[in-house]
Amino acid sequence: MKLVPLGDRVVLKQLVAEETTKSGIVLPGQGKEKPQQAEVIAVGPGGVVDGKEVKMEVKVGDQVIYSKYAGTEVKLEEEEYIVVRQNDIVAIIEA
Repeated sequence: MKLVPLGDRVVLKQLVAEETTKSGIVLPGQGKEKPQQAEVIAVGPGGVVDGKEVKMEVKVGDQVIYSKYAGTEVKLEEEEYIVVRQNDIVAIIEA
C-alpha cells in the first residue's frame, strides 16, 4: 500500500532528530519538539488548484523544511507520514 497525493499535495517522512554529545554519545530526539525537516516520499501532479496553475517544484528524495503546524499526519503500515500542500514547504535543503 502506498500514498498517492492529489493536486499540489506532497507526502513527507519526518527525519529523526538525534543529538550527539561532545563525547560522541548519540541521544535520540525523545521528548523534544519534532523537527520540521523531512524527506519527500511522493509528489502530486500539480495542475490547477484553487483556480491557479501550480507547478510542482519538489521531487521525491528532496530534503525539505516545512511549516510548523502544516499538514495532516497519517500512519500507514506502521510508518508515519505528513501530507502537506507544496506552499507549506518553506525550503529545500541542498548539500
